[in-house]
Amino acid sequence: MAGQLAGQPIFILPEGTLRNTGRDAQSRNIAAAKVVAESVRTTLGPKGMDKMLVDSIGDVTITNDGATILGEMDIEHPAAKMIVEVSKTQEDEVGDGTTTAVVITGELLKKAEQLIEEGIHPTMIIRGFRMAKNKALEALESYADDISIENARDLEKIAMTAMTGKGGESAKESLAKIAVEAVKIVAEKKDGKIIIDKDNIKIEKKQGGSIEDAELIRGIVIDKEVVHPNMPKTVKSAKIALLDCALEVKDTETNAEIRITSPDQLQAFLDQESKMLKDMVKKVVASGCNVVLCQKGIDDLAQHYLAKEGIMAARRVKKSDMEKLARATGGKIASSVDELAKDDFGFAGIVEERKIAGEQMIFVRECKEPKAVSILVRGGTEHVVEEVKRAMDDAVLGVAVALEVGKVVSGGGAVEIEISRLLKEYAETVGGREQLAITSFAEAVEIVPRTLAESTGKDPIDILVSLRTLHEKGNKNHGVDVFNGGTMDMKEAGVIEPLKIKTQALKSASEATEMILRIDDVITAKSSGGGMPPGGMPPGGDMGDME
Repeated sequence: MAGQLAGQPIFILPEGTLRNTGRDAQSRNIAAAKVVAESVRTTLGPKGMDKMLVDSIGDVTITNDGATILGEMDIEHPAAKMIVEVSKTQEDEVGDGTTTAVVITGELLKKAEQLIEEGIHPTMIIRGFRMAKNKALEALESYADDISIENARDLEKIAMTAMTGKGGESAKESLAKIAVEAVKIVAEKKDGKIIIDKDNIKIEKKQGGSIEDAELIRGIVIDKEVVHPNMPKTVKSAKIALLDCALEVKDTETNAEIRITSPDQLQAFLDQESKMLKDMVKKVVASGCNVVLCQKGIDDLAQHYLAKEGIMAARRVKKSDMEKLARATGGKIASSVDELAKDDFGFAGIVEERKIAGEQMIFVRECKEPKAVSILVRGGTEHVVEEVKRAMDDAVLGVAVALEVGKVVSGGGAVEIEISRLLKEYAETVGGREQLAITSFAEAVEIVPRTLAESTGKDPIDILVSLRTLHEKGNKNHGVDVFNGGTMDMKEAGVIEPLKIKTQALKSASEATEMILRIDDVITAKSSGGGMPPGGMPPGGDMGDME
């Protein structure tokens, strides 16, 4: 980068720095973003295809989930990374709809590029897109239907829609029931609003069995085993002590040195250690508990004493599991054995150790009023279990956000066709160059039904034309019948999605598009290794290995 002063060039950036400006910078950024969007587009919908991702050490992930695909891809290009952020936001906020958000972003950028080529300034496009987004969000609000926690059948439909096309599809009805039941158990009402903390639903996966073997535990499953073979493996009417302290003799805090000069002193030292452990266990026994779940270690001798007293114990339980156990059993976590009191115990109908797929797990079940629950998902292979867990995550979050917002919309591309129709009408009332941008936004949103129509194997144009006609006539719930290659009423078919999936996808997509369109200068520093700069663009400007 050089300026000219009295015939002398002035260099203000070091040699080897790459700089793309104006139209060139925009087209490269848009190209990179479009490649990312295109890479996940074919996964959309119930007939979407899966992707196999192999990482640098050979680990394989097979998935249909947009956020997982983009998270596993090693993306270098800075504009492409923004698209990955869109999918992450969607995943964290609503769980499902990641592919939708990314695909709409890619299509908005494609339409914006066409407008730029026609000579329309990016700021005008951004203004038009923003107007279109606000109008679309308004339209979504009025289009949506209400849903309540009592409406279990519709909530199950939401869960099934979230799972369709993913690994757990073969057992989606039973899995949907489990997802809805789990959400209903942990839901809390505050100021008339339903609050659901997804962290209170623990989804544990274990290879083996089949997808149908998934179960809901009204309590918590811990991936730990009972510490001593002589301890009971099943405890009914369990009184559970939750300890955040070690049942071990602590090392001194300071660098102390104990000098022992005779065997008697050594024996006294060991006896004292044993007595301290015995006293600890006595306090635990005296408290009246019959199950001890400890966040830290339990000494071998302490294990022996506990086993003699018939107390079941597990050690090194994760902090997050301890918190869930407290919520599920109604117990309080004690930070010292001296503080153990009956009032702090958690209660469970049964605590048992079971062997699942060759590994021992502890099941804390039949809690009275659990505020945290576990879902155990199974599957024939590691990859199947992983995908079923992802499907269950989406289903649980989908039901949760539907209840939090209290509104749902029709799926299958129906809502996108309706928004597109309303935006085209709105564009005509605006006029000016913004009108072109709003119309482009309307066309971009149609990428969802178009992709669904393509996955049917029939002519997508015929399906889209038919859908537009139906929506013009007021059939606002009609979408793409992916299985038969036609159109159908999505509401009647039970294909419904939480409103928040659509609003979040539109917000994220338009915001990411705005950010990318505003960039007209890309300055990439020289990489220290002398190879490709961190921007991910080789000097020739190709996309490298991204395609």
